[in-house]
Amino acid sequence: MTTSTSPRSEAHQVARENRKAIQMRNLRTGILFTAPALIVLAIFVFYPAIQTFITSLTNGRINSNARRPAKFIGFQNYITLFQSRDFWTDVRNTLVYAVLYAPIVVIVALAFALLLNRKDLKFVGFFRTCMFLPFVISLTVAAIAWQFILSPSLGLVPYWISLLGGPEHIDLLGTRETSMATIVFITVWKNFGYFMVIFLAGLQGISAELYEAASLDGASAWQKFRYITLPALRPTFNYVVIFGLIGSFQVFDQVFILTSGGPARSTETIVYRIYTEAFGNGKLGYASALSYVLLIMTLIVGLIQLYTNNKHEKEEIA
Repeated sequence: MTTSTSPRSEAHQVARENRKAIQMRNLRTGILFTAPALIVLAIFVFYPAIQTFITSLTNGRINSNARRPAKFIGFQNYITLFQSRDFWTDVRNTLVYAVLYAPIVVIVALAFALLLNRKDLKFVGFFRTCMFLPFVISLTVAAIAWQFILSPSLGLVPYWISLLGGPEHIDLLGTRETSMATIVFITVWKNFGYFMVIFLAGLQGISAELYEAASLDGASAWQKFRYITLPALRPTFNYVVIFGLIGSFQVFDQVFILTSGGPARSTETIVYRIYTEAFGNGKLGYASALSYVLLIMTLIVGLIQLYTNNKHEKEEIA
């Protein structure tokens, strides 16, 4: 009995050792291939993130040195910014921008994607290129161009508004009621082409047989869009909405060039405030605290979006 089971136990032991050897070899191979990316992440992402958090716990300034070192003050920077009315103004402006920008860019991108996905449209490649072209242009260059276009004295848009019976020399960027909406419009014009291409890829992945079957059943164009297109585009929607919201929390270039946070802080966002505190006022510790608050806000919005998407997917499966 012992002699019959002994070879089996030895075989099992050899098999386990082989599996362990294969796992270790795969682990070494995986580490070898991912090591360059991990090193880059450690140098340019993890270390700066850790250092920024450490700086946020000090009164560090941009001119701090060995003679005037930064002092550890704990969470005082966070307490100060939460007690600041300007901070809450920046949070409100950032949220207003996100609420305006994200839905509009998604709707505009989807509308143009549906239009340019039609097979009976001539010169479709040309039109797709024209729609995508603003995204290729540098945001700084585009913002400077729009600054001239919207100039109250020289711009084409104020001139056209006056021709249509509107007020003369209207300053869309210098008025509190229109400045944020104008920045949102410019950013949508700049970025919708990118999301349009993503929606186009999603639309072209939907089987034409589904639309043909729906047509045979007498479905209208709206019913096809609601019951075929939208459900099939759910993963694409998730990607576009998440990246649209994350991008809206990071708005800076257009604010810096077009309004500098004005008029009367009506377009000052959190990222612009981080820039002014760090490089304008020299408060690196305070700016670092603002950066981490922005990071937490972005994570919360992203997690809420992921939770909502997962909930809808589970409901559909059920």
